[in-house]
Amino acid sequence: MHANPILAEVTRGDTVESWHRGSFAVVDTEGRVVLSAGDVEAAVFPRSAIKPLQALALVETGAADAFHLDDSELALACASHNGEAVHVDAVEQWLARIGCTGGDLECGVQLPGDTKALRELLSAGGRERRAHNNCSGKHAGFLTVARHLGHPTQGYTRFTHPVQQRILGLLEQMTGLDDLAVQPRGIDGCGIPTIAVPLGNLALAMARFADPGDQPEHRQHACARIRHAMAARPYLVAGNARFCTKIMEVTGERALVKTGAEGVYCAAFPHLGLGLALKIDDGATRAAEVALGRLLRRLEILGEDEARRLADTLQPPVLNRAGERVGVVRPARDFPIQEVTGARGSV
Repeated sequence: MHANPILAEVTRGDTVESWHRGSFAVVDTEGRVVLSAGDVEAAVFPRSAIKPLQALALVETGAADAFHLDDSELALACASHNGEAVHVDAVEQWLARIGCTGGDLECGVQLPGDTKALRELLSAGGRERRAHNNCSGKHAGFLTVARHLGHPTQGYTRFTHPVQQRILGLLEQMTGLDDLAVQPRGIDGCGIPTIAVPLGNLALAMARFADPGDQPEHRQHACARIRHAMAARPYLVAGNARFCTKIMEVTGERALVKTGAEGVYCAAFPHLGLGLALKIDDGATRAAEVALGRLLRRLEILGEDEARRLADTLQPPVLNRAGERVGVVRPARDFPIQEVTGARGSV
């Protein structure tokens, strides 16, 4: 086995203390790999990084129009949010509109991921609710589709449920794979099925999300609507101090980025017609964000001024308990950017 390249490193003082290996693929809509490093044929669990693809079902089935969803709800359907009041209130109002409550969510309870929101909840004597779960918006979307199509709301997280089967078919079409049902499968942190997909095919799916010109008209419309919602309401996609929100607040629809657990990131670049998928071997989110930031610079999606504004996001400081800067998380010195040579292969 050949080790994946080092993509990120962590310093303390002038010394590199830790390294993170990983792989990535940048692919166009015809499946041509225009930039890659590491093993892009290895199957990975995409986790929450494909929520924008799963959210397409809301628009394609007509559920979004039937329940008058706007950019806020569609952004929440794509979200791994902090559980801040703005997220929780919006999810619970959405559930009420479709005749459901937080008790119908099958994602489990979770404390807010944002420190300020957590302190506010606890100081008020509150307790974590299912709507605090970072995936509650996605689950509200599943329930909305089930309501609209007349499917049972109970058990909507099961692999055999019609909502999950519909999304399985959608993912097969977007990734270019017609056998996802037999791929390795697990259960995600929020209880839904997660299916292993080769990294290059995840990138292809994001390229088609970015530029669905070869897709049916109803999918083109759905992709455009979800892209617009993410760009218009980036705070709802993540929240305070989050990489996804900070990047999309600067780039708008030029870079639609979405984190997943265990060091996975996906991104769509509509103006370039490209999609990206990235996986850090040891599952470190800090490394995935730094590597993605480096690729955003290499692809010239972030200019010099934007990079300066995002300096502590692209290369976050390492702080000690006193808040003093003692190091940095940064792209590896030998980050494999030299591989941009045009089309190099296909997925």
